[in-house]
Amino acid sequence: MFKNKILLITGGTGSFGESFLRKVLSSKILFKEIRIFSRDEKKQEDLRKNINNKNVKFFIGDVRDKESLNAVIKGSNLIFHAAALKQVPSCEFYPLEAVKTNILGTNNLIQLAIQHSVERVVCLSSDKAVYPINAMGMSKALMEKIAVSNFNLNKNGPIISVTRYGNVLASRGSVVPLFINQILNNKPITITDPKMTRFIMPMDKAIQLVLFALKYGKGGEVFVQKTPATNIHNLLQAILSIFNKKNYKINIIGTRHGEKHYESLLTREEMAKAKDMGEYFCINSDQRDLNYDLYFAKGSKDISSFEDYNSNNAEHLTIDKTKKILLKLEIFKNKNYLVK
Repeated sequence: MFKNKILLITGGTGSFGESFLRKVLSSKILFKEIRIFSRDEKKQEDLRKNINNKNVKFFIGDVRDKESLNAVIKGSNLIFHAAALKQVPSCEFYPLEAVKTNILGTNNLIQLAIQHSVERVVCLSSDKAVYPINAMGMSKALMEKIAVSNFNLNKNGPIISVTRYGNVLASRGSVVPLFINQILNNKPITITDPKMTRFIMPMDKAIQLVLFALKYGKGGEVFVQKTPATNIHNLLQAILSIFNKKNYKINIIGTRHGEKHYESLLTREEMAKAKDMGEYFCINSDQRDLNYDLYFAKGSKDISSFEDYNSNNAEHLTIDKTKKILLKLEIFKNKNYLVK
């Protein structure tokens, strides 16, 4: 399905875009062209030099700016929409900026995708969109609604699907690089709450989920991959074990601005209608129209027997299993500071 196709990745110099690009270029997947769209010229220049592939084209622009998007979407067949403001504290202090990028930027992209007859669009979302308590999660939740509603309103347009996943291990701004940096510089490790739980997903699993949505999406769905979880204590102990550090100084600094104690990937209401696809859950869009009588005369399943799918009730990894996953990450490979 990729042969002779032009793929556009918005936010393409981010962790997902760069990892996907490297995976594709080292595989037998053949796109006619891959377009990387982002607003960071330094990251683009670094990635362009490292990749050095004539089939990868770089475009500077911002999803907030419809004109810059128009040029890169025209002629594209497939789109992975990864451009977003993702840092929770930043979005808390500048919520309108999150709205401009995550909500309005997504709407710009989808409207142009419809206009230019793009075949498929996959929008990347976050577990923070479920029961959101911070601006980042709220903006991502509305991003999902915009994607799904646009498909429902434009059935002859692109097939638009959403993927929702939790924390990607060792992605930029996450705790794994932070812990490593603190250990290498002999600084105390700072953690918010050792009992806090998080889903654990290596980047290759995130890529697998997006490709699954691209291949099997029929439009209007939210796809979630079943994902194990761990608490911050076990994650830290696994990292300390890799570095062979014992009795290392740890400072508990308390919950940060806008943080949750645990994360959810599906709400109780979504679990009531989710389709179990083995390794994945699929939440189909609500196909009801604006005939409000149906909301009073006909309900759906009794949701009281369901619970949300969260990082407390998901499969929990032991320290050893967490360590095995960590050792497969690129950040831990071929480093002379690691104990073999």
